[in-house]
Parts: sequence; C-alpha cells; structure tokens
Amino acid sequence: MEIGRVDLIVPLTMQQPKAVDPALVTRLVARVREVYGPTLTDPERMCWTVVHEHHHEAMPTEYDIREVDEDLYLAVLEACRQAT
Repeated sequence: MEIGRVDLIVPLTMQQPKAVDPALVTRLVARVREVYGPTLTDPERMCWTVVHEHHHEAMPTEYDIREVDEDLYLAVLEACRQAT
C-alpha cells in the first residue's frame, strides 16, 4: 500500500444498525418497568441505565461513562415508548 493512498472509505454515518434480539428487548423493557414502575418520567435515562446494567452487570454510578450497545438502547427506548 502506498503512503497517502486510501483504498476504501466507509463513512461512520452509513453503518447499518445491528440486529437486535426481540426477546432481549422485551426482557429489558420488563426490567425498566420493574425498576422504575409503570410511569416513565425520563425514558431516555431509565432505558440507558437498564441497558448499561445488562452490558456491565451493574447499574451505572453517577460518573459512569462506559459505552452501551446503541442499537439495543434505541430498540429498548422505542419499545418502552410504544408500550405507554
């Protein structure tokens, strides 16, 4: 490969979302309801904390910035919003 030559550029914004297991989404939505109750006052935060718990086996601390699976988070958030 020559220096300065680019063979392939794949823009990050063009990535396809990963497939999300519907059964997992259903379990995580149930977990959101279990932890926070039937009324979602801050669904973005509530769903993110449950997905974080799923990935890291612990609820996040105040300054926890570890990443979570964004596709899974968005699927859980959408499912929670549709369920209300």
